Amino acid sequence: MTAELSIERVVSGPGEATPPRRQGSVRRTATIDSRWPDGFGRQVRMVGRARDLLTPADGSAPRVLSEDVLYVGAAMDRTIEDIRSEPERPSLQQLVGCRGGGRLRGALAQAVPDELAAGTPLYLLLDDLSGATLVAGFAYSQWPDEQSYWWQEGAEKPKPPQRRMEGICAGFRPGASSLNPDGTSRFIHDVRAVEPVQRADDPLAWHHIEDVDEVSMRRARRIDVCLTDVIEIDSMFQDSCPVPAGGRVAVHEYGLRATADPLDLTLLSVQADPHVLPYRECPMAADNVERLIGTPLTQLREVVLERLKGTLGCTHLNDALRALAEVPVLAEPLRDEASRLGL
Repeated sequence: MTAELSIERVVSGPGEATPPRRQGSVRRTATIDSRWPDGFGRQVRMVGRARDLLTPADGSAPRVLSEDVLYVGAAMDRTIEDIRSEPERPSLQQLVGCRGGGRLRGALAQAVPDELAAGTPLYLLLDDLSGATLVAGFAYSQWPDEQSYWWQEGAEKPKPPQRRMEGICAGFRPGASSLNPDGTSRFIHDVRAVEPVQRADDPLAWHHIEDVDEVSMRRARRIDVCLTDVIEIDSMFQDSCPVPAGGRVAVHEYGLRATADPLDLTLLSVQADPHVLPYRECPMAADNVERLIGTPLTQLREVVLERLKGTLGCTHLNDALRALAEVPVLAEPLRDEASRLGL
């Protein structure tokens, strides 16, 4: 039996990852780059960068509001082996030994409660470690000459145990084309060529992003916030990697548009646009995002997990929605600007 598909929900193809910055906006950008200096199966080295940039309404020079860098070494099983940040936060050492996954969120609440409460760029990077460590190894599927044996069809060597995926998200709903008979995932990823997220005409569109042409994986997020009669939100998320022939391909990409009440900070509207996804069942998760309308933005990190659990949601879409919890933090400088300019 196969899962029924919505004829209205298909991927729309790569979107405009980075529109021009609007005057009177705050843009949060974040990337996590993953590489394997000693080869796949060894420690993955991850460098995360995140920045908040204010583009004033009066046309004056943009200002960096906050910026963080995160360095992490993680084992093959996603266990954090070393971690540090710039600026330094000694409390991060409490995370050594923690494993990427749902339980990491609880460890973050214990180790960096001030970062969580303040909605800092660093907290977004830390929260994204679970997803980034999960998807990072996909990069090797695009580099046949560098593949470890378990990526190769018909390999004689024993493969590592595969996790049963059935039921964990919309893409792995029972009967989905993504599943083997035993409930493990099939390797039938649909990838699309994508352009770099950086804009050649605007060096400030993103924080510094290193050009990488070796085996690597990049998780990128952008959140644009404007304050009119409502809080306007335009967001994107992408998992991509370089390929041997040049350029990049994405395996996940979503766009999000939302509005929120500027007074009580509740979500008024939200729309998800699936651009690139690995399986044909994945886009169906986007049909359920309206379940979040009426939720206070600051509660999204918890409410998304409650209302879009299992086959109602998508791991990556859920994380993109959860990242909107910090929109009130991004909107506050816009309120200050409006007051300063008498708007």
